[in-house]
Amino acid sequence: MGATAIGKTEAALIAAERLDGEIVSADSRQIYCRMSVGSGAPSRDELQRVKHHFIGSVEPDTRLSAGEYARMAREIIDRIVKRGKKPFVVGGSGLYIRALIDGLAPIPPSDSEVRADIEHRIDNNGMDYTIEELRKVDPEYAGKVGQRDRKRLVRAFEVWETTGKSISEWHREQKKQQWCKPLFFGLNRPRPELHELIARRVSTMIDSGWIDEVSTLGEKYRGLDNLPPTVTEALGYKDIIAFIKGEIDLDTARERIIISTRQFAKRQLTWFRADDRIEWMEESGVEACFKWAEWIVKGIENSQ
Repeated sequence: MGATAIGKTEAALIAAERLDGEIVSADSRQIYCRMSVGSGAPSRDELQRVKHHFIGSVEPDTRLSAGEYARMAREIIDRIVKRGKKPFVVGGSGLYIRALIDGLAPIPPSDSEVRADIEHRIDNNGMDYTIEELRKVDPEYAGKVGQRDRKRLVRAFEVWETTGKSISEWHREQKKQQWCKPLFFGLNRPRPELHELIARRVSTMIDSGWIDEVSTLGEKYRGLDNLPPTVTEALGYKDIIAFIKGEIDLDTARERIIISTRQFAKRQLTWFRADDRIEWMEESGVEACFKWAEWIVKGIENSQ
């Protein structure tokens, strides 16, 4: 695991080739089909090198929850092990990985009336004020809610108001389901290098057909305004949509995506750093993926 664009895919490919493994993607956007360019999904050549699971396997108008992902992924991992191969879970979606390894707290489902009331309060009072209100009842979770993360803010208040317990309390009460004994490998690079890799990756995705990909999705869903949330909420897609609509130029779209991706990478690392089970290795340069792969292979071999 590690930040977006850091080199997880290549490191995992090398290690999986060495140890006869299969890759189980833990990326909440690469799982959707018709979004391969904008999600940075593995290339056709990479998919042929090692068998992958959860790449382009779900339609964008079918949202896959972390709990559903965990259930499906566990079944796949069990089958991989029965075939005598090693499962490599690879990705940057912390919630997917947590759900897979630890399970999720059985938090009650949504309540439409309560949700509507919370949405109305946010509209009237603004995000900043509402986050401060959340801080009074759940300071731990409020610290994780970004200024634009309306969905998580609504859910936090919804849980508090329907159960009387904060979402942080629910998370602490989750039952650890020890169905496996995973090894955690965290990959990291110096921040300036990661920022440069992100900028390069965004440019590559745009040059590789991201705009056409979004246009095609618009045609499938009868207009860009009808795209499902799994598309519009995905990193960078709203900026590509704005470019296609003529609202911004391509350079502006590119710069916005680079900035938001860097911010996202920072949030990913913050999430992963909170898990003390993860061992970290920082490398730089073109040899980083090979060094990480060697480290991963040795870690697995030494654990047997």
